[in-house]
Amino acid sequence: MALILVADDEVLLSDILAVMLMDDGHEVMTAPHGRAALQMIRERKPALVITDFMMPLMTGLELAQALKADAELADLPVILLTGAQGDIARRHHELFRAVIDKPYKPGELLAFVKTITNG
Repeated sequence: MALILVADDEVLLSDILAVMLMDDGHEVMTAPHGRAALQMIRERKPALVITDFMMPLMTGLELAQALKADAELADLPVILLTGAQGDIARRHHELFRAVIDKPYKPGELLAFVKTITNG
C-alpha cells in the first residue's frame, strides 16, 4: 500500500504503531526525532508522516513547519499524535491533516490513514 514514516522518540510506541500499520499492509519507516525524520523523508518521499509532538532535536510541530517550507514536500500529509499539546497543534491547522490525542483508538487512526493514502 503506502510508505509511511512514523516519528516518535518513544521506541515502544513507535514500534507498536509501525506493527499496526504493517499489519494493515503499509511499508513503515521509523525515526527517533524530527531531524532524523526530515532526512528520511527527503531520501524516500513517503506518502504520509505520522509524528509525535514532543521529541528531542526537532518537535513534530517543527518537522511539519520544515515540510511546509520545502516546496518539494509542502503537500506531504502529516498526522500529529499528541499527549498534551493538541491545542497548540490545532492552532496550526495548515500543517496537519489531523491532530489525534493520545491515547488514540487504533481503528480511528487507521481510518485516517486509509482516507489519506487512498484519497
